[in-house]
Amino acid sequence: MLDVVSEEIYQDGEIIIEEGTSGDWVYVVQEGKVEISKTIGGKKFVMTTLGPGEVFGELSFLGGVERTATARAIGATSVGIIDRGFLDQEFNRLSSDFRTILVAVVTRFKQLADRTIEFSSRQETRTQKTLSLSYEDKASFVDAYTEDLSNGGLFVSTGNPLEQGEQFLLILQPPDLPDPMKIKCEVVWARAEGEETDSPNGMGVKFIEITKEDKETLKKYLA
Repeated sequence: MLDVVSEEIYQDGEIIIEEGTSGDWVYVVQEGKVEISKTIGGKKFVMTTLGPGEVFGELSFLGGVERTATARAIGATSVGIIDRGFLDQEFNRLSSDFRTILVAVVTRFKQLADRTIEFSSRQETRTQKTLSLSYEDKASFVDAYTEDLSNGGLFVSTGNPLEQGEQFLLILQPPDLPDPMKIKCEVVWARAEGEETDSPNGMGVKFIEITKEDKETLKKYLA
């Protein structure tokens, strides 16, 4: 049995925890339902719906990360807050090696969930044409290329990708354009050289700052 120290009541549509905020309380649904969702590109994507007995908020507790999703009440809902001292005590009883493995699993799960939703939310036209590009890596620019391009981002083929979440300047040169595009990007996921996978090395990036003119030019190129 979970050690619940207090109970909270929420009405339909009320937010219990919000994505991107801090906090490490862990909750259990006692009555009603809780919708778990993420926001990608301004759009809401429902990940799952939880019922009585199901736990949420555990990723922030185990991984020490910001809230990875929003929890919202569906109908009249009551949730129990699990005693933090009880959780700490149970967690600390594990061996240090097992705690390290558990935290690593949580971190990997978060990355996988973010990447899955990012790809499932794509609605832009994509092309498999090869284009040369360069991007800023610390103090220098690195030459690379892409074979997977859309209005909202691209895949950079490289054996030494930047870290997930890192922002950088991308220089993209579509053919027949006199001036290159300068686009601020963010790494959504990265796959470095040496990782055990059949997929190519590189990083998936999304555009976070692009001029209106470049966006229209890119749209016409993809079409």
